[in-house]
Amino acid sequence: MYVNFGGFVPISTVDWRGRAACTVFLRGCPARCFYCHNVALQGGEDLRPVDEVVAMIRSSRPVAGAVVFSGGEPTLQGPALIRLAAAARGMGLSVGLHTNGIFPGVIEALLRERLVDMIALDIKTTWERYDDLIELTAADAVKRSLALCKEAKADGSLGTCEIVTTLFRGREGDLPTIAEAARGLDLVLQQGVTAGYVPLSRQEIEAAAAPLGQKVRIRTREDGEVGYDPEQNTSP
Repeated sequence: MYVNFGGFVPISTVDWRGRAACTVFLRGCPARCFYCHNVALQGGEDLRPVDEVVAMIRSSRPVAGAVVFSGGEPTLQGPALIRLAAAARGMGLSVGLHTNGIFPGVIEALLRERLVDMIALDIKTTWERYDDLIELTAADAVKRSLALCKEAKADGSLGTCEIVTTLFRGREGDLPTIAEAARGLDLVLQQGVTAGYVPLSRQEIEAAAAPLGQKVRIRTREDGEVGYDPEQNTSP
């Protein structure tokens, strides 16, 4: 079996909060988000034997206690991803997944086989705007992935799940709808950075988050990731 390989980071402290992990990037993504920060991995081909990638993961074991699969969209390569996750599990590693949720069947399989411990699910906008934003009919699929994550978190089969949304100036009004959809899961608000847009500052993102009445995580280039509690009106 081969995997369309995108890259490997032997040790990362930013892809899974609080964990030292290696990160495997899988190439290919059918979505076309205008702000994609890994646009070079949307297409192209670099086929590698799965066992070669397994060896990369194994090489990080002395320092990494986990592996994170990212992309591109890793669930695009469902069979290879499942095999890689199973191999990592066999090494005693925890398994994390960064996904846009457009292939819920793969997420369901990973959860059913207990091959994933953390999912960071990207919810990009309100359901009404979804398909236009990513240039793909995907809203219903992402809803299904969100439901699967909620079910798994509730029954204890998924240890960590966070919903990540990238916030751009002028779209702050979408946030209450997204937060309601993500209710019960951790919410991460990520500063949108792309050409032609003035990024929201951390303080502006805090102001948008305050009416939600819930704790969130905020990621910006300037300050990294910080927690925000509107009841205390402070960021640690």
